[in-house]
Amino acid sequence: MAKAIRIHECGGSDRMVFDDVEVGRPGSGEARIRHTAIGLNFIDVYFRTGLYPSPSGLPLTLGNEAAGVVEELGEGVDWLKVGDRVAYNGPIGSYCTERVLPADRLVLIPDGVSDEQAAAVMLKGMTAEYLLRRTYPVKKGDMVLNHAAAGGVGLILGQWANHLGATVIGTAGSPEKVELAKAHGYHHVIDYSKDDFVAEVARITEGRKCDVVYDAVGKDTFPASLDCLKPRGMFVSFGNASGPVPPFPMTLLSQKGSLFATRPTLFSYIATREELEESASALFDAVAKGIVEIRVNQRYALADAAKAHDDLEGRRTTGATVLIP
Repeated sequence: MAKAIRIHECGGSDRMVFDDVEVGRPGSGEARIRHTAIGLNFIDVYFRTGLYPSPSGLPLTLGNEAAGVVEELGEGVDWLKVGDRVAYNGPIGSYCTERVLPADRLVLIPDGVSDEQAAAVMLKGMTAEYLLRRTYPVKKGDMVLNHAAAGGVGLILGQWANHLGATVIGTAGSPEKVELAKAHGYHHVIDYSKDDFVAEVARITEGRKCDVVYDAVGKDTFPASLDCLKPRGMFVSFGNASGPVPPFPMTLLSQKGSLFATRPTLFSYIATREELEESASALFDAVAKGIVEIRVNQRYALADAAKAHDDLEGRRTTGATVLIP
């Protein structure tokens, strides 16, 4: 019998239950995977609390990304074989020991990348990929601000943006997290618990401000993030760690300098098989070449997922975290 962390109603971490679940055989175009490592992400909290509605109702198995081994293949899946190491980001349901899922959502893990790294990097790494290469294509000489610089996406984004030639500015909430971000590509890191990040960005950039602000924090950094942008700069809101950005009039963007604003999601950027493979390939290439170093800083047993959620929400984690079945 397989095991899964499920919620039967939305709410706090105490709503997470370690259930027995049946795993059927794969149908046409599907594969059965035995998980070896499962990624932990803030989006998992959003589904648990109900901020993001369940796509399939309740009970819901949480989690979006994992790595594992192919155990069985359904009809028509001729590009995988039993025993292959694979990883995926979506569909939701990765907090389990085994599952069946569409094979076209799986990517092969290349040599030189561990299962834990792959599980930890699929969502965070491909998020950094689309933010830096497609939402706002960062180029040499750009000024970039990223909030939550010591978080999972933040540590990847800092390294990659630095490699692309940008001046990378981050914010973090403690001296320890400031130092961690500085070790991962950031040229300047602002401790928002002590300093006004708007004033610090103006000082660092000598009043020129930034070409782009990447913001996964949400309510606590808005609308101040807009004041960090140069005219026609881009505000990219891709998360809600402190709560969602409140509604605002579109005229605010014109008042702040004809700004652009977008609320992207990874799933829109990897909707097709071609996009998924391109994003994963770019990410794994960056990891293999040492452009991006993936450090798994926390490990929890799958059965202890509630503790992992509490630590994530309490901002007691840094970098990548994985659950081990």
